[in-house]
Amino acid sequence: MMGAKEQVIHVLKELQEDNSVSKNIKQKVSAMQSELEGCSENDLSLTVNKILCDLEELSSDVNLPPFIRTQILHISGMLETIC
Repeated sequence: MMGAKEQVIHVLKELQEDNSVSKNIKQKVSAMQSELEGCSENDLSLTVNKILCDLEELSSDVNLPPFIRTQILHISGMLETIC
């Protein structure tokens, strides 16, 4: 069974592999995934909070397709359970 952090990483990877996601969103999601993978347990809370801020900014884009916005909100909810 995957931990919460691993589940978030898995969903971020799925979002990057989705062909309907624009390149700039994939780049931002990839950066978030790298940050999460590279953080230690001591830095997890800070990293999660930074990613939550980034996701909030990303989800406020008016040009974001509804499906992607839903995925981003789902990831945010998953991250909130980590801290």
